[in-house]
Amino acid sequence: MANYSNNNQINVPEAREAMRNMKHEVANELGITLNQGYNGNISAKDAGHIGGNMVKNMLPVRTTRHTLRRENRFIGRKLATVEYRARLVV
Repeated sequence: MANYSNNNQINVPEAREAMRNMKHEVANELGITLNQGYNGNISAKDAGHIGGNMVKNMLPVRTTRHTLRRENRFIGRKLATVEYRARLVV
């Protein structure tokens, strides 16, 4: 039988309460009811939604647009500038 242990450690004691509050706020926004303490009655899908939205709130997505290359091309008989763009999500 495998012996599993939780290696997640919160280094700042105040962070534990803040994370618990954030979890309950996100669950309320999603319409998921959480109890104080153990919540083994919720589905894995709901737990994943809560955790995913917590990460979204902690790490907002940053999007930038870069122009990689510009060149002039003939389209039909007209000379047009063509831009090649990429979107970078960090």
